[in-house]
Amino acid sequence: MPQYKAPLRDMRFVMNELLGAPQALSEMPFFKDAETADSDLINQVLEEAARFVEGELLPLNQVGDQQGCTRSEDGEVTTPDGFKAAYQKYVQAGWPALSADPQWGGQGLPHLVSNATLEMMNSANMAWAMYPGLTHGAVAALSEVGSEELQAQYLPKLVSGEWTGTMCLTEPHAGTDLGIIRTKAAENGDGTYAITGTKIFISAGEHDLTDNIVHLVLARLEGSPEGTKGISLFLVPKFIPNADGTPGERNGVVCGSLEHKMGIHGNATAVLNFDGAKGWLVGEINRGMNHMFIMMNAARLGTGMQGLGLGEIAYQNAVAYAKDRTQMRATPRVNPGENADPIIIHPDVRRMLMTGRAYNEAGRALALWLALSLDTEAHHPDESKRKEAADTVALLTPIAKAFMTDNGFNVAVQSQQVFGGHGYIAEWGMEQYVRDARIGQIYEGTNGIQALDLLGRKVLMDGGKKLQALAGTLQAFADKHEDDEVVGDYINQLGKAANQLATLTMLVGQKAMDSGDKGQDEVNAVAVDYLRYFGHVVYGYLWARMAKIAADKVAAGEDEGGFYQAKLDTARFYFDRLFTETKSLSQTIKAGGESLDFDLKGMFGFEPEGA
Repeated sequence: MPQYKAPLRDMRFVMNELLGAPQALSEMPFFKDAETADSDLINQVLEEAARFVEGELLPLNQVGDQQGCTRSEDGEVTTPDGFKAAYQKYVQAGWPALSADPQWGGQGLPHLVSNATLEMMNSANMAWAMYPGLTHGAVAALSEVGSEELQAQYLPKLVSGEWTGTMCLTEPHAGTDLGIIRTKAAENGDGTYAITGTKIFISAGEHDLTDNIVHLVLARLEGSPEGTKGISLFLVPKFIPNADGTPGERNGVVCGSLEHKMGIHGNATAVLNFDGAKGWLVGEINRGMNHMFIMMNAARLGTGMQGLGLGEIAYQNAVAYAKDRTQMRATPRVNPGENADPIIIHPDVRRMLMTGRAYNEAGRALALWLALSLDTEAHHPDESKRKEAADTVALLTPIAKAFMTDNGFNVAVQSQQVFGGHGYIAEWGMEQYVRDARIGQIYEGTNGIQALDLLGRKVLMDGGKKLQALAGTLQAFADKHEDDEVVGDYINQLGKAANQLATLTMLVGQKAMDSGDKGQDEVNAVAVDYLRYFGHVVYGYLWARMAKIAADKVAAGEDEGGFYQAKLDTARFYFDRLFTETKSLSQTIKAGGESLDFDLKGMFGFEPEGA
């Protein structure tokens, strides 16, 4: 069975030394008054989370993959062996309420803490972690735009984990293009609505872990405008609550089938049929897309954490295998008395392992930076600090989702490769990580959609203001440390790449303006490469900062165990072997869409109607 140890030492490094989280949180009265930002308390929570995921969730991961979920004729779903018992322990220990508002029974800890626990859960058992995963987004949406009645009735149950939540957007004919959904809502005359339609790909859409499931559903009221401007958001419970809050009458929503998937077999990905199901309006009529984005943004950050979590456990197992597996001989010999040496001595194996380490540690830094930014946005007393944090989250969320899941899949594949033929065999677990990691690049908005969101909406649409603010942060760090003997070269590389990013942004924007009706095509043609370039700039900034901290510790003789020297070695690998990808990405971005402008009929045999 695969092994896993939560990377607590690295988490503490990022929180305390890189981000200065104890000081940052102490500036927020919400945490200071509640004493929930105490470093000792946070350490205790993380250590307990590690024990839970290592002892309860990890042993169920392969069980869930092998068994999958089963659906009965009446639409009820049974989860794999052990999943329900583990969920009950999870709820009893109070994990669902970790960072939720105390008003609704939450513990009020920082998002910084809950994000770290989420990484551990995704490493140990991603399919299981998805059952409570979307509930946090449902809580966020209801907290922000739900009526007082809905909040009082549903938030305590969702926060405690007694009930779970889902996000119902996709339909058989409508994935990314939600403006063409067909699910209808009709007024019942009593303040409720009858919801009718079919939603597909609903993660944790049906299961046996809780007594009730709360679906947040996009639907269109009769007479509403076409497109996304005419979509509303509705709360549709599996069971309509009684006056005392217990599940009552069965609602008109049933699991029609379960999807047969490449990975995440332990999670029930459901087709849900709504047949006049009773629903309640969430927020304003025809503002459903705006309201759902509250939940979608939370889900996109969570998906990035899935890429990180799977990359971490795949990397850990590849390291363990590489230290134990003997193949071929080294010069000089490592095991003179044996006929082969451990494969970890071979440069190409070290290259694969270091790729995983470099991407994982930078991804963890980004994820926790965004988590602290969420805490700042919600609780800092200074309005300008809240605005700055909100802009950071908005700008970097597409990168967290897309860059982290692309890298997570890459790391899983590279780690599988370390195992050679054994990586292709199920008992070692590596092929499951490859299969499970693949979905992160697809759902919650494909990574291509994230790239369009980043370049089109987050950068070009606001005239590059958010990008300029981030560039100012990078420049301030560079000005302070550009002459440093250890990290000066990294800062020089980072500075050149950041300046080139600004140049590329202006180039793409100008091309789009000059191309008239085809301007959007110019943006679309380069968006994926642009996001990857941007991701490297962000990771480069984080690696330069981490290297500076590590260099100071090593110079001061404070490196017992070699943790900081390992940081320096990983930073060198990142800048020498991975960051250099920006050079090729720069060329493809400059190439634009010209090489994609060809005759579709001659190339693919496709002739558009009306051509």
